[in-house]
Amino acid sequence: MKGLDLNLKGEKALITGGSHGLGSFISQAFGKAGADLAIHYNTNETSAKELAKSLEGSVKVETFRADLSDPDNVRTLMRNVIDSLGGVSILVNCAASETQNTCALGDLTDEKWEFTQRVNLQAPMILTQEFAKQKKDGSVINILSIEGQQPAPGHAHYSISKSALEMLTKASALEFGYLGIRVNGIAPGLIYREGIDSAWPEGVELWKKNAPLEKLVDPEDIANAAIFLASDKASSISGSVLTIDCGVSATPRW
Repeated sequence: MKGLDLNLKGEKALITGGSHGLGSFISQAFGKAGADLAIHYNTNETSAKELAKSLEGSVKVETFRADLSDPDNVRTLMRNVIDSLGGVSILVNCAASETQNTCALGDLTDEKWEFTQRVNLQAPMILTQEFAKQKKDGSVINILSIEGQQPAPGHAHYSISKSALEMLTKASALEFGYLGIRVNGIAPGLIYREGIDSAWPEGVELWKKNAPLEKLVDPEDIANAAIFLASDKASSISGSVLTIDCGVSATPRW
């Protein structure tokens, strides 16, 4: 986006799952753009602290642990971040469960189903509710998935949670717009991560074969899109979903 100043100085962002994977790219990008950060993690404290340390100096960075499958933990997370940073103006719901774990629909247990929905859907809903209670303008960005638009075998529980999160994105934009809160989603395709070529060669090959751009999604592209949606350059954008999948969703399905 040449010529656009996507400066987030003065903003205060909570990024769930912000210590690893895609979340770490988003945390780094937001920090470099000038936003103060609350980096959420659940189990990997070391990664969270190391990431926070790497960003210290130019912006305020704090880490917060919370189990997003526990509604009380989720509410406490947002309240603690608001108290610590003096408010939250940007919420990025990036944390997700079952992103790589497959389970045939016929074998899906109540426990796996409920856990997936609590982390992937209920937690973002609660965080958005708590965010809105500040009663001031801001931006919420939900990280969705193209699997929320087109299911994949063995991923019914995950796909359904992401499909519902897409509807939550639109419903939140509708109901909280009067507060000046914008809510948007980003639906990535297969994201590049270190080691994926050797860990899942057949999947990577199939993806590249079907992607018009013949590559995997660059996580930095997703982070940059999130910065744009969070910035005042997207002040009229709400209730929208940006698909980033190297053109896969544009290919024929027959």
